[in-house]
Amino acid sequence: MAQWATFAGVTGVVLVLLLVLSHLTQSAFSDDDSTASDGADTASPQSASASSARDDSPEFDSESDRRDSHDPAAPADGEAGSADSSAGADADTDAETAAESESDATADRDGRSAAPDCPTTANDPTTSERAVGPRRTESPSDPARITEPGAHSDGRPQQELDPRSLSAGELLANVALSQGLFASVLLGAVLYTGIPVGALGIEFSTAFLRQGLVLGTAAGLVLYAANEIGAAAATHIGFDHDERLRTLLAPDTTWEWLVLLAFVLPLIAGFEELLFRAALIGALSTGFGVDPWLLAIVSSIAFALGHGMQGSVGILVTGLLGFVLAAVFVVTGSFLVVFVAHYLINALEFVVHEGLEFDWAETLES
Repeated sequence: MAQWATFAGVTGVVLVLLLVLSHLTQSAFSDDDSTASDGADTASPQSASASSARDDSPEFDSESDRRDSHDPAAPADGEAGSADSSAGADADTDAETAAESESDATADRDGRSAAPDCPTTANDPTTSERAVGPRRTESPSDPARITEPGAHSDGRPQQELDPRSLSAGELLANVALSQGLFASVLLGAVLYTGIPVGALGIEFSTAFLRQGLVLGTAAGLVLYAANEIGAAAATHIGFDHDERLRTLLAPDTTWEWLVLLAFVLPLIAGFEELLFRAALIGALSTGFGVDPWLLAIVSSIAFALGHGMQGSVGILVTGLLGFVLAAVFVVTGSFLVVFVAHYLINALEFVVHEGLEFDWAETLES
């Protein structure tokens, strides 16, 4: 006998964990952006002060020049005799001054050589402060920035991981690991609780395979075009559509493209369809008799919240896309149809935007 309540509980836990992980990822990007913005705001007044100091220095130079310009450049004709008579005395005075300076310099060298082992900075408060204080780094925009030990140049602690510091391969591995773990938990719950695969929209027949591939491909192409047009139109109106995560996941090599298209994207589509369509709609409607269309609305809202990284437009478009996929699942009763459609949408987004570098928004505006 199927343990519907247990499966529903496991599904709820997986859903909550997925939403929490999505929120943490979004917060990591938001915190990094705010840190960079605060650093830029802090640097601006300091740069202005440095610029002001540089602008003030010519004033003092010009004032000194003006004072020098008021001094007579040469003696008058009536004073020529007195100037000549004082030249000899000035020369003697200069000679005595030079001799005294040479004597002082010799004494200084002798004093330093007499005590070579004595530290000259032992009682220097500024030297002690430099030894124990924070490091001071200089940059063209912020000459007075202070970097604490164990911190990045922008003030972030070193233990905080910046997602943008990871390579595309590392991000793909991280996504595959998290999605694969959640999918394994759900599949394990299906086996443990004895949920019939028919309730999840899965059959093992040639007709099921044919229907899934044909209808899934058609639905995927149509939904991809509608998704791109909707996102481009919303961006044109003025709503934000954050595509940083997709850009970060964009492969750099042929091998990474193969991993993305043949492993990571199928894993993502499989897990999300298993959770949001097969479990939340198929299993719960079969096991508890809940209206599948009501569950379609609930699952679409959860599906949209799980894509908060894409901004307000991304949440809205993804929510609508999720509801359409839920409707296709309710009508066809096939997990394979929505899986193929979901995979094609994701794959085409990467290939068109990151591979071919084609922008729908720019094309529609032109």
